[in-house]
Amino acid sequence: MAAVEITVDEEQLQGLFQSDRPLARLLEEICNQVLEAEISDHLGADRHERTDNRSGWRNGHYERCLTTRVGTLELRVPRSRDGSFSTELFERYQRSEKALVLALMEMVVNGVSTRKVKNITTELCGREFSKSTVSELAKGLAEQVTAWNERSLEGTAYPFVLVDAMHIKVRRQGAVRSTSALIAVGVNEAGYREILGVRIANSESEQGWLETFRWLKARGLEGVELVVSDAHEGLTDALHRCFQGASWQRCQTHFRRNILDKTPGEWKEAMSRGLDRVLEAESPTEARGEFRELAEELEGKADRALDTLEEGLEDATAVLRLPRKYRRRLRTTNALERLIEEVRRREKVIRIFPSEESAWRLLGAFLAERHEEWSTGRRYLKMDEYFDWKENYEPDTPAAQAAA
Repeated sequence: MAAVEITVDEEQLQGLFQSDRPLARLLEEICNQVLEAEISDHLGADRHERTDNRSGWRNGHYERCLTTRVGTLELRVPRSRDGSFSTELFERYQRSEKALVLALMEMVVNGVSTRKVKNITTELCGREFSKSTVSELAKGLAEQVTAWNERSLEGTAYPFVLVDAMHIKVRRQGAVRSTSALIAVGVNEAGYREILGVRIANSESEQGWLETFRWLKARGLEGVELVVSDAHEGLTDALHRCFQGASWQRCQTHFRRNILDKTPGEWKEAMSRGLDRVLEAESPTEARGEFRELAEELEGKADRALDTLEEGLEDATAVLRLPRKYRRRLRTTNALERLIEEVRRREKVIRIFPSEESAWRLLGAFLAERHEEWSTGRRYLKMDEYFDWKENYEPDTPAAQAAA
């Protein structure tokens, strides 16, 4: 759909903010304008407009309620005469909102919420609610999240995969326990990002990641050439077992931080400059040469840091084998960490999830929406140069390494 120009004049704005629900009324006005823009886009013409591109006609409206964190919105949804129009606004907006409200409701019915949370949920839902209401809502939402999270990945190659864990708190077996949400993102052969899935695990252990990777492969994940992650031991052990033949790119942000933490204060600036030269080299061979120069410069001054750099050098520069245009986005897990920060803004409203199922629904609902935006939005990477490179690539040979 084309960009929508939202218009609310000063008189309307004053009226909205004089009402008893100013934010809800403002959001109602915005959503109603979005709905009108959607049907105009669908029909190829605005109301009463005559154009050669018109493909149908309006046929009135029907009322629909949408529950949000600022209250229940009462919306007027347009109809088309042939019944072909349907809006994506409710499914794409309400899925994560419903998951958030549902998590708050579960806190109330499980008796672990504060008075403030109970007041919020009652206001959002417009009434008191029962365990049976919560159960029915949870069932419907779980079906939607499951359908997305278990979808087949067959028929598409994913050359690049990024993985990371998000740590959350969940009430389990009568206590609040640290829990991990294991998230995988892939870049497919057409260059679009996809969120491949999320799993809840008791910890970020090798077993948790093994089960996650095997689950992804059972759903059809294939064609993986490069996996990007931090150097968590359980994660890397699972990666090497499940993706033999693929390269591992150690996140350079974490790697750099780890090295600088081991560098004495007076040598941090010199080490940082040296890391720039090593990690931004033109090739792995050049990176090795830059490392040797840095080691000579700082020998006896930052030996612990140099040992860490030498040990992780090959893994941290795996991305240098790719054409330069792909390196910036694949040298770190920063893109995935930004996604986790977006999830965190929703999650922090809850703080402590009442159950693992509640956490999985909220995270899954949000990630499903972001997946839809990514997979239908702008291409993340243009892959033509990658496939040309792959066809002609000659890896560093022992002779080339010796010559370097």
